[in-house]
Amino acid sequence: ARGARFIAWRSRSPATSPTVERAAVSATNRRQAAEQRGHRAERRAALLLRFKGFRLIARRYRSPVGEIDIVARRARLLVAVEVKARSDLATAAHAIDKRQQSRIARATDHFLAANPSYAEHRIRFDAILVAPGKLPRHIPDAWRIE
Repeated sequence: ARGARFIAWRSRSPATSPTVERAAVSATNRRQAAEQRGHRAERRAALLLRFKGFRLIARRYRSPVGEIDIVARRARLLVAVEVKARSDLATAAHAIDKRQQSRIARATDHFLAANPSYAEHRIRFDAILVAPGKLPRHIPDAWRIE
């Protein structure tokens, strides 16, 4: 009986081996945990913006060219906010690269095209950095697109 089980286990394809299945589940769990951390960070960032007098227009705005974590406005200022959650604030600050900034700018253009009532607003790109045990840090005008 023991030999039959061994033969049956050895005849499985590598894609269905227990080790591969555990690795896939583990990767899925890590991805889900990271997504949940990101959503919690976005909620904290949204609360911070509300305390600062901003009105939230959209959260997780998706377009064919990119995503904006939070779109908010205060008076005639429209802000596209990128939220980064990392183990410390310095790591979070370095996680926003030029490529991502460009993608957020293109998504903002898409948002403005879809919502012409905001066309006359001044546009600004902010970042909110979130780390465990720290208050979120808001960086107004974190970058500019030339």
